[in-house]
Amino acid sequence: MARKKNIRQASNWLNASIVGIQFPVAMGIGYFWGKWMDGLFGTKPWLTIIFSIFGIIAGFVNLFRITLATGLQEEQLANEDNDPDGGPDTP
Repeated sequence: MARKKNIRQASNWLNASIVGIQFPVAMGIGYFWGKWMDGLFGTKPWLTIIFSIFGIIAGFVNLFRITLATGLQEEQLANEDNDPDGGPDTP
């Protein structure tokens, strides 16, 4: 049982560590997509600015989503540790 818990805990931390990669990737995709669209439509620099902002927003959304999910999973693991019978709480 402890091995399974350790694996779940490692999985949570691995998912949380992805934020460091996803945030700049989302911003980069937004920037380069906007730059390409500006070249295509001749709207320089407006689409670069707009899609860069979209990339930043997407990065923050991912940051909050992953952080919330990791926090909930950690809380769930902590509750399993405090449960004397090791199972889910049932009335």
